[in-house]
Amino acid sequence: MGALEGFAIKVTRPYREEDLPAMVEIWNEVVEAGNAFPQTDPLTLEEARAFFAEQSHTAVATVNGRIRGLYILHPNNVGRCGHVSNASFAVTGESRGEGLGRLLVEDCLRQAAACGFRGLQFNAVVASNERAMALYEKLGFARIGMIPGGFRNKDDVYEDMYIYFHEVS
Repeated sequence: MGALEGFAIKVTRPYREEDLPAMVEIWNEVVEAGNAFPQTDPLTLEEARAFFAEQSHTAVATVNGRIRGLYILHPNNVGRCGHVSNASFAVTGESRGEGLGRLLVEDCLRQAAACGFRGLQFNAVVASNERAMALYEKLGFARIGMIPGGFRNKDDVYEDMYIYFHEVS
């Protein structure tokens, strides 16, 4: 039996206004850890309201009605490169290892296709984030490059970061 069997999980639900406080808490937990997201400043509720609204798609994952994770999906670049998407994922610390990341990434791939994107690219997967890399590779993402010392973590240590890509159909 999987870790999440028996729980009410909703991955495809777009976020709602009332979700914002929980989303801010989850997002800021990752930002403040300083080992995965490039952002250095946590979001305020007002900043989050604008940030999440401007994405191509923002979804939450709930377990028994409680928000435990989220993702944002948007173009990776503009103009002639706007057909390739980019995404960021965040799961509460207490829920990591329960399969929510996989469900979020799978939903994100479906939503990327629904939004008309032809690919999903991750620009900055930090080398120490081994769980994320293993998940992406299990889901068919190709590691297409490495940027030596491309990520500066919270402790001012430079880590390698990888670029991953998955075609969307």
